[in-house]
Amino acid sequence: MFIAIFEGMEDNPYMQERAADIRDVTKRVLANLLGKKLPNPASINEEAIVVAHDLTPSDTAQLNKKYVKAFVTNIGGRTSHSAIMARTLEIAAVLGTNNITELVKDGDVLAVSGITGEVVINPTEEQIAEFKAAGEAYAKQKAEWALLKDAKTVTADGKHFELAANIGTPKDVEGVNDNGAEAVGLYRTEFLYMDSQDFPTEDDQYEAYKAVLEGMNGKPVVVRTMDIGGDKELPYFDLPKEMNPFLGYRALRISISETGNQMFRTQLRALLRASVHGKLRIMFPMVALLTEFRTAKGILEEEKAKLLAEGVAVADDIQVGIMIEIPAAAMLADQFAKEVDFFSIGTNDLIQYTMAADRMNEQVSYLYQPYNPSILRLINNVIKAAHAEGKWAGMCGEMAGDQTAVPLLVGMGLDEFSMSATSVLRTRSLMKKLDTAKMQEYANRALTECSTMEEVIELSKEYVNVD
Repeated sequence: MFIAIFEGMEDNPYMQERAADIRDVTKRVLANLLGKKLPNPASINEEAIVVAHDLTPSDTAQLNKKYVKAFVTNIGGRTSHSAIMARTLEIAAVLGTNNITELVKDGDVLAVSGITGEVVINPTEEQIAEFKAAGEAYAKQKAEWALLKDAKTVTADGKHFELAANIGTPKDVEGVNDNGAEAVGLYRTEFLYMDSQDFPTEDDQYEAYKAVLEGMNGKPVVVRTMDIGGDKELPYFDLPKEMNPFLGYRALRISISETGNQMFRTQLRALLRASVHGKLRIMFPMVALLTEFRTAKGILEEEKAKLLAEGVAVADDIQVGIMIEIPAAAMLADQFAKEVDFFSIGTNDLIQYTMAADRMNEQVSYLYQPYNPSILRLINNVIKAAHAEGKWAGMCGEMAGDQTAVPLLVGMGLDEFSMSATSVLRTRSLMKKLDTAKMQEYANRALTECSTMEEVIELSKEYVNVD
């Protein structure tokens, strides 16, 4: 009954998708009552392609790429957290097909391309040969990129940019180093919470942060404090039910509230203790107000003072910055830049909040436009504001590794590009072919002459020819 009610809410896609949540809860309750176990993504131990209505970020994180060769879902998009995790794991993924679960039967043969988004059910021998040829061509290209693993990231005219990688767990550091990244530009600590049955202790967190810092051998590590809420829920932490949790009680809003304050302090203590093992940078997510940053920074300073009083060593060179993902912060970047040590632009959320378009909703996916001049102007404003105060600006959204966006960002003077580790070498190869002065001219024209995303893409043809 309730599933049908939610599925019938065609004018509210968000509530319509909650039907899947009710269906999932129903299955879990029935399974418990009947003493049956539900399928566990981590239990897959033979080669397979997973087909599902949806995969949560925690489900995706449990997939073993040794066995899971690809997954295809009804809902989601290329910037959803599940898609981002898939790129980190190097698992081919196609999301947002609408009805793949209705078309595929258990035992069907599938051909999936995570590059083109193609899914073929029970392909012919000819189609299989085409997919294999495409896979071999991509493998050859990857081998060429691998030669750049130990190279500096410099443009054709010798300008250096820092290429960093995004991670979710300490074990991801191996992939960061294997792909020659110069830093960790985003450590999503919420997965430490999502993989636990209860709040991780200070010591548990300390060990995780220490492992990442030591694994990076003195290279910078930007750690984002817990970004819980939205589509990242904890079974042991009750969050209020909200009509739109992505714009509600989440991330830093939880951390500096009375409810989440102790959890936040525990995380900060663990980070401060681990700081002596590497080059730590702390970043607060979902900041809209300067007062929010000041409150969070104040709590950090309080915990640092307590540790020092206890005789615990803490590094004295920890940079503290914010993630720019709310338009209000992007517009007020000149004021934030006076107090933060750095900015990291989270384009996934910045784009959806600026365009008022849910990135998980396929019906408005046409509005998710990373090259829209409004987005480019916001990004440029943040970079210029940082530089005016002698601070650095990075980017940790998917746009940082987007081969169409990179030339524009080089032209704007972005200092650090953080992306899925598997995109680092490809981006380094691209940057080697770019001339900074030419990209600056391209960016200036895109910012001042273009009024649509299509115009920006057309303009790029005059400046970017790296094939």
